Amino acid sequence: MDKLKLAKRFQKDEDGAVTVDWVVLTAAIVGLAIAVIASVRGGVNSLGQNISERIESQMQ
Repeated sequence: MDKLKLAKRFQKDEDGAVTVDWVVLTAAIVGLAIAVIASVRGGVNSLGQNISERIESQMQ
């Protein structure tokens, strides 16, 4: 009987499912952040170079 009770309690326990949901959501957020960084990186580098060049030209 103990094994049957244990199996029923395991079936009703949803902690593992909630953990899997959080892991999937976290992975999706991290993936989205990586995609955003990859798409914005080129523009930010170019903007930084433009600002640096203008500052250097003003100092001369």
